[in-house]
Amino acid sequence: MNAQLAEREAAPVSLGDWFVTLLILAIPLVNIVMLFVWGFADGTHPSKRNFCRAYLIWMLIGLVIFTLFVILGGMAALMGAHAMDGATL
Repeated sequence: MNAQLAEREAAPVSLGDWFVTLLILAIPLVNIVMLFVWGFADGTHPSKRNFCRAYLIWMLIGLVIFTLFVILGGMAALMGAHAMDGATL
């Protein structure tokens, strides 16, 4: 059993498997679910699992940066409205 597992982990992920992976990741909402499934399932190839975990980390970083920009943009809009002598948005 361990020999089969080691052999599977040593074999690279095929081009077709990567093609299907990227195709599935292009589908909204399905991509997030599949990233979690592939990223944390025991049966997933280690390189694919690491790719999905890294992708999730990048998505989290993007979400944090987007949130900061929304907060800063909202603050700038409110300050601008206040500077126009109480005009509302």
